[in-house]
Amino acid sequence: MATAARPRRSVLYMPGSNARALEKGKTIPADALILDLEDATAPDAKELARTQVVEAVRAGGFGPREILIRVNGLETAWGQADLVATATAGAHGVLLPKVESADMVRKADAILASAGAPDDLALWCMMETPMGVLNAKEIAGATPRLAGFVMGTSDLAKDTHAAHTPMRLPMLTSLSWCLLAARACGLAIVDGVYLDLQDDEGFAASCQQGVELGFDGKTLIHPKTVAAANAAFAPSADEIDFSRRIIAAHAEAAAEGKGVVVVDGKLVENLHVENARRLVALADAIAASEATA
Repeated sequence: MATAARPRRSVLYMPGSNARALEKGKTIPADALILDLEDATAPDAKELARTQVVEAVRAGGFGPREILIRVNGLETAWGQADLVATATAGAHGVLLPKVESADMVRKADAILASAGAPDDLALWCMMETPMGVLNAKEIAGATPRLAGFVMGTSDLAKDTHAAHTPMRLPMLTSLSWCLLAARACGLAIVDGVYLDLQDDEGFAASCQQGVELGFDGKTLIHPKTVAAANAAFAPSADEIDFSRRIIAAHAEAAAEGKGVVVVDGKLVENLHVENARRLVALADAIAASEATA
């Protein structure tokens, strides 16, 4: 399911069992919310969380925010019921945890379809286990309903016995492998969370690394980090201006039968124009989203 330009700079987890948090999500300037039935919900609150989340999504009021519901795994006592309940709730997508195979994705897709899910209800996959990362290519092409990956770096670090280092060197292979698989299949992909809420400098560095690697945005665990993520993953004013000039100059050159053009001393070819159009489309989508928030 290839998606049009849509900002996913900040993707905030919200506990499904906390009704106040669900209501607060309507006012937080995050691009997307993950209403969580899995890790953020205790076992004895799973049923309540499912009911609250479905009712909240059906009631609406989230504005331009993209709404994903993270269900419990199909191997759990709640997973299948979660998928059935969320199939027609009106969310933009359903997020599957601990995905390790294409068959797992196709099974979830079949359950959603049989429960009446509309064709535009997207599936997203948490990439958070060694097996999931190794099978990223097959998972990314599992079903046309698939729209994106969410990196689960905390679980991945646990399973690989890796350390949480400032530069995330132990994570780079997994991050890059999943990013390649996502881009090869036209999927969106967002980076994992940053755990130290007191370390603003470290969070900023993690966001910058995510931008440089090519992620669309970052998953977050606290509203206070939303503004910084939005700023980090948005095209800068200079980038937007340069992109618009690239597009205009290349169009003028093409009209004259030229394949390349020089802008600010830099050679511009079709590949640069494609990226410029992507950045301008993203900037326009951000502006439209903020205008309706």
